[in-house]
Amino acid sequence: MEKIDCAVIGAGVIGLAVARRLAAQGREVLMLEAEAAFGTGISARNSEVIHAGIYYPTGSLKASLCVAGRRMLYDYCAGRGIGHRRCGKLIVATGDGQREQLAGIAAKARANGVEDLQFLARDEARALEPALECTAALLSPWTGIVDSHGLMLALLGDAERHGAVLALRSPVQGGEVVADGIVLDVGEPANLMRLQAATVVNCAGLGAQGVARALRGLPPETVPPLHYAKGNYYALAGSAPFSRLIYPVPVKAGLGVHLTLDLGGQARFGPDVEWIERIDYTVAAERAAAFYAEVRRYWPQLPDGALLPAYAGIRPKPHAPDAAACDFLLSGSAEHGIRGLVCLYGIESPGLTASLALADHVAGMLAAEH
Repeated sequence: MEKIDCAVIGAGVIGLAVARRLAAQGREVLMLEAEAAFGTGISARNSEVIHAGIYYPTGSLKASLCVAGRRMLYDYCAGRGIGHRRCGKLIVATGDGQREQLAGIAAKARANGVEDLQFLARDEARALEPALECTAALLSPWTGIVDSHGLMLALLGDAERHGAVLALRSPVQGGEVVADGIVLDVGEPANLMRLQAATVVNCAGLGAQGVARALRGLPPETVPPLHYAKGNYYALAGSAPFSRLIYPVPVKAGLGVHLTLDLGGQARFGPDVEWIERIDYTVAAERAAAFYAEVRRYWPQLPDGALLPAYAGIRPKPHAPDAAACDFLLSGSAEHGIRGLVCLYGIESPGLTASLALADHVAGMLAAEH
């Protein structure tokens, strides 16, 4: 049985950021990715938005790591030549009572350390975006967009320059906690390889709970439930009349059907919230009707037939559909009693924005054990 220093399970944006951070400390790092390429799961199926840190409960990991991670991410992208743009976004009120919701959002954002948020009257918002319909809006100048694949390539390159190794097609099937580390069973069931690692970081995304439950010796009560909240996206046929991202006020379990732009200027709408029982990335054409209704609240001139099914992502929710939203759940030795093991659960938005700060946080959790 081969012994290694660190195993990072999952090579999405979080796993790559963690591997980069640990390798930069001089540690031997092996990244174990179940798929044939890195970043094909949650990291490849999101809005590619750099979030400012507006919505999350003050004092939560989502709030603190998003604000810190956003600052780190802009600096990292600028320094490494990664495609990104600080285009800003408008959070718009379109109905009765939503102006009061905007005021609450603004107060929470200020408490979270979000800079330069501006309250705009209807005419001020329309001066920025003439096609927009709203009663008021908040302008977030620090919201932006990023090339997520370019970001992951850069993180992988940094990790490999520090000696980390990426092993593709290497699913973790199980393992056990032993006296001096964690043993992992890696590969296909008919051809398993056993590795013993002093440190294991479980960044398996949608598979994080499954990996954790397969580790003998990890208390099962420390593994949270997993619920799939699917988010469907539709692309806009033709050009969009907006230069900023447009978000309605948030809804339960998500941020509403919003308009985002990619770096090429292509507009897309989503995600909605569809609770599902099993992983399924199909975008049903019939869901478009609800999208038209939602989008026309803030863009009444959306043409018929302009929305085309694009892609879907799945948020790993530790809470049930009718329960309050959870924070990021980072389970270390203080939670499960196992030295050298950190499991990341429920890493949904703003995980991409927070990735560098999350990596620092994980490194800090491990350092605190010594």
